[in-house]
Parts: sequence; C-alpha cells; structure tokens
Amino acid sequence: MTDVLLLDYNGVLVDDEPIHFAALRDVLAIERVAVDEAAYYADYLGLEDRTCIRIAFQRANRRLDTASLDRLAARKAAWYAEATRAGVPVVPGVQAFVRAAAHVARIAVVSGALRHEITAGLERAGIADVVAAVVSAEDVPAGKPDPAGLRLALARLTSGAPGGVRAAIVEDSLPGIAAARALGAGCVALTTSRDEETLACADVVWRSFVGHEVAELAPLFREVDVGGGA
Repeated sequence: MTDVLLLDYNGVLVDDEPIHFAALRDVLAIERVAVDEAAYYADYLGLEDRTCIRIAFQRANRRLDTASLDRLAARKAAWYAEATRAGVPVVPGVQAFVRAAAHVARIAVVSGALRHEITAGLERAGIADVVAAVVSAEDVPAGKPDPAGLRLALARLTSGAPGGVRAAIVEDSLPGIAAARALGAGCVALTTSRDEETLACADVVWRSFVGHEVAELAPLFREVDVGGGA
C-alpha cells in the first residue's frame, strides 16, 4: 500500500489568496467587470483563473470569446508575477510539516495555479526537493471540484507500485474539499482563506500547520481508486 499526501498550493503552501483576488479584480476592472472581495472568497476561491474569468463575465451578462479569455488570463498571470516578484508569504509551519510528512508518504501538489508559480513557491517554502509530483492548471482541462488533477497526481506517483493507494489531502477551499470527497480521501482544511464554520465539511480544520504533527494524518489516509489518471 502506497500513501500519498496531496497538497493544494494557494492558501495551503503559500498564503497568497489576497494577491490573487487583487489581480483578478484589477484585470477585470479594465473590462468594467466587477468582483468584490466577499464574492471572491465565497464563489471564486479554489477555482482556476480561466474559470473565475468566465464566471465573472457570465454574472455581468457579458460575452467572452476565447481570444479575450486567453488575453485576460495572461494579463492576470502577469499581474500576479509582478506582485510576487519579491516572493510570496508561506503558510506558517509548512516547511517542517511537509518535510516530516515526506518520511511517511509521497508528496504531490495539485493546484489550479500555473506551474511556474508553483515551482517558485515550493522553492521559497523550502520543500521543492520533497515534492515528487506537481499537477498544475496546464495539466488538466477541468479544475477542482473535479478530482481529475488529484487522480493524475496519484497515477504519476504510483504507476507500477504494488498494492493499493491511500491518499490524504490538505485544502483551503470548498471546491478543494469537494474534490477530496469525490476521490474518497480524507481531508484537512486550513483556515487561511475561509473560516472554520465554512470549512466544517472537511474531516478536520486547522489554522495552519503550526502545532500539528504528521501522525494526525494517519486516520485520513484512505484507500482510493486512481482510475482516470494518466
């Protein structure tokens, strides 16, 4: 049996959701499409950029063609890159926790963020060398709550491994928790972006990694079906 710990990126490894909100708000404002902070955290958090842009245009009753979507997604990525040029803040305790977890499970990051964003953040968090696989926005056509990215990470890590696969997941959003449920894995939710009451549908809720031991994950590693990964 192979144990895999699947980690979201934004809000789990790096505390950058306020930066993503500001980038999305300002890029859409140029198009006279409004997204306020309350709506972002309630309805957009955990979704990849292109989905966020589509939803915002739909709510504004505005048409959005593919070329415009591509342009706005690229502009938002550039805005984020400029805002994080000096680095991104990491979630407290992440380095010690993830490095300890690597002794008992294989580690993967599954996120709707772009690959180069994740790569830079892993280096800043000091865990790049213990993350065995990364699934980013470029790798799957559908983001969370679809569990396709989670299954792809498991398939990449366990291809040819004997026995079954058990997975636990750390998330910070409702779409992420829903993806964990669809996969059948246990889930820790961090309150970096939403409050404890909102995230109560997760198995356990933590403020951060500080004060928590890897042993607490043991009941959350559950056997899952990797089917659909490639």
